[in-house]
Amino acid sequence: MSSMIEPELKTRRWRRVEYERLVELGVFTGERLELLDGLLVVREPQGSLHAATVAQVARVLERAFGAGWHVRQHAPLALDDASEPEPDVAVVTGEPASYRAAHPGTAALVVEVADSSLRLDRRLKAALYARNRLPEYWIVNLVDATLEVARDPRPTPEAPESWRYAVVEVLRASASVSPLGAPGAVVAVSDLLP
Repeated sequence: MSSMIEPELKTRRWRRVEYERLVELGVFTGERLELLDGLLVVREPQGSLHAATVAQVARVLERAFGAGWHVRQHAPLALDDASEPEPDVAVVTGEPASYRAAHPGTAALVVEVADSSLRLDRRLKAALYARNRLPEYWIVNLVDATLEVARDPRPTPEAPESWRYAVVEVLRASASVSPLGAPGAVVAVSDLLP
């Protein structure tokens, strides 16, 4: 009996411009996808707790940032040539009309609400947001009822091609935080948690 040798699988990474063109053509209609480092990643279905928390976080951040800022929910960020994530919440400059022609390429703050996606949000998304130098990334951790605040994006010393946030603070419901983009605002962590 001879053993069969499996051929090495070849994969192809997608570029953001290709992905956007396929979206425009309606190829992914009805599918919840996002492009992360060239990979098409299926987004988890949202439960009611997740959806309500996203809306709650967006409302709190609209008050904290105020005029001159636009708080987007589940909307694409055109970060680099191989990534177009759709964070649960992103705070960008300007008004909604500012993004009619193209998605924003950066954000003052991105927030992911995490339950089953916690590992993905802590690893892949944190590295992606750090590499694109987004100054601040929050994870509303529904599993542990905490807010994880990540700041100071930089290359990792052992692998300069990889990026991470140098400062990560885990805050409980009794704490508060001031976003870097709105330093005069104080956000109670309890207002972000269900």
